[in-house]
Amino acid sequence: MLKIENNQLTLWDALLPEPLRKLPEELAIIDELLDNPAFLSPFIEAHPSRRGRPTVPAETYLRLMYLKHRYNLGYETLVQEVSDSLTWRRFCRIDLDAKVPDSTTLIKARKRYGEAMTEALNGSLLQVLREKQVLRTRKLRTDTTVIESDIHHPTDATLLQDGVSVMNRLMKQVRKVASQAAQGFEDKSQEMKRKILSIAKLLRRRTQQSWEDLNAITGDVADLAESVCTQVEHAAEAIKDKGKAASSALKGKLIEAASLTRKLVAQARQVVSGNRIIPERIVSFFDPEARPIKKGKLGKAAEFGYKVRIDETESGFVTGYELYAGNPSDDNLLEPAIEQHIARFGQAPHAVATDRGFASAANEKAAETLGVARISMPTRGKKSKRRTEHEKQHWFQNLQRYRAAGEAKISLLKRKYGLSRSRYRGLAGSKTWVGFGIWVHNLRKATQMTK
Repeated sequence: MLKIENNQLTLWDALLPEPLRKLPEELAIIDELLDNPAFLSPFIEAHPSRRGRPTVPAETYLRLMYLKHRYNLGYETLVQEVSDSLTWRRFCRIDLDAKVPDSTTLIKARKRYGEAMTEALNGSLLQVLREKQVLRTRKLRTDTTVIESDIHHPTDATLLQDGVSVMNRLMKQVRKVASQAAQGFEDKSQEMKRKILSIAKLLRRRTQQSWEDLNAITGDVADLAESVCTQVEHAAEAIKDKGKAASSALKGKLIEAASLTRKLVAQARQVVSGNRIIPERIVSFFDPEARPIKKGKLGKAAEFGYKVRIDETESGFVTGYELYAGNPSDDNLLEPAIEQHIARFGQAPHAVATDRGFASAANEKAAETLGVARISMPTRGKKSKRRTEHEKQHWFQNLQRYRAAGEAKISLLKRKYGLSRSRYRGLAGSKTWVGFGIWVHNLRKATQMTK
């Protein structure tokens, strides 16, 4: 059952002196913004039924998630800090004698609401800002970056080690609920660990022979992982759940872990055989949707995660974003950005500025068809005399200077709002992480515009 507000008054509210009841300027402005009913409507749509236990009040959840992403706090740290702060309790609408929602409760709420909630919250905020006439939408700049997954640097051997470790942990649980299914299972983790450690010694030699030996060890690791998968699959077949939820869930986890590990085994065997280019290469056992992405950075040959498109208008607010699995070409992402802008604001931007990664004749034609009057998009390669003169026009150069400032926005989002690394797993989790980061950025920007 959805609970919107915490309207209960306590004796503490009357006893607190006025200075302690007053919020700091930033939190006071955001508190006023979040009181708008537009932010509560997504929660009402997500909870059509009035049955069940009451949820964390929607207004409390919103303010807790703002503090979490504003100060880059973990859930447990967030709960502790709010419990110890009178100001943050007042901001989150939590009574002084009430318990702050548990960290696990907040995690479950975030997973239940998902990325759809963050998209709706961002849309509601932009609508509120437009009503307050602080949002301008005549110019649009768009660029892409990478948000890394929270994973270790992937190698074929360590990925297989992760798979074997997970299957060993699951088999320990099987022994507790269905001991007959775990009979004969051999723990290969120590043998796997010795193989992984021997790889580090080989790499110190930096010779051709060491690479051949490395491939041999990786092949042995793949054989070990495959044997563990076979044992786990037999154990899963032997589990007799008989309608028991715990056994059924455990059986599903075993099958899923073995299936993913087999994919990693096949991937490792391809690499050992000499095939280094593998489409849709898996780079994490724990985040199998993440992909290697090359952006031409000198310090990082490849980043492991998801590609993000960031759209920003001249007022400094991020008005659109999208996450992509893999590494789609930038020249396929401009049209969706303009279409999203039109869907959100009812009309196309007057001017669009991008870097040369988006450049194509098809993109310029599509932008014109959608109603964009001026398109500043430098072409790649050798330019004709006509094109050179076109790109030297004053308005074109001005839009390019406007576009260059978008790099600073991406840097700010990465440094202050968590877009350098997603702490939530999977594409859906990363969309939620990015959505909250952009929502908090736009809220803070709104406090500066409405002072």
